Amino acid sequence: MERHDNLRLRPPRHRVDRRAIGWWTVQSAVFALPLPLVFGILWASIPPTREFFMWATLISLVPGLLYMAVMPAWRYRVHRWEATDEAVYAASGWLWQQWRVVPLSRVQTVDTLRGPIQQMFGLSGITVTTASAAGAVKIKGIDHKLAGDLVEYLAKCTQAVPGDAT
Repeated sequence: MERHDNLRLRPPRHRVDRRAIGWWTVQSAVFALPLPLVFGILWASIPPTREFFMWATLISLVPGLLYMAVMPAWRYRVHRWEATDEAVYAASGWLWQQWRVVPLSRVQTVDTLRGPIQQMFGLSGITVTTASAAGAVKIKGIDHKLAGDLVEYLAKCTQAVPGDAT
């Protein structure tokens, strides 16, 4: 059995791109603002129910604005990544934080993902999958060019590292 004694769970060295704050803010707005917007339209459109929809707008808007104000900066402080010749390290989350290390000998695929909002900010995400049921390591919010370079680097490293991921 292959041993990875030199691999330990530790904070990865690299932060995600600072533009990820803007990306997460827009994402949170897409999640948080539709309901207060609908309530606001109903408040303005239906005079007999104005008091109810005024309160509904405020009650749904305040948590959404708080989420938009807090979550992106908090995630930026938590999200980190690193790729070495031996492993891929990632820390992610905001309320539920996750740190993972995956030995390169266990890597099966490395994928890149760019959603429409990520593309607006010039960002990409990378998913490093293994055969493990524990799931994949995801690095989100890095520069698109850097993501391409990282995928190329990981592809070369995984080919050079002997292991049983195949």
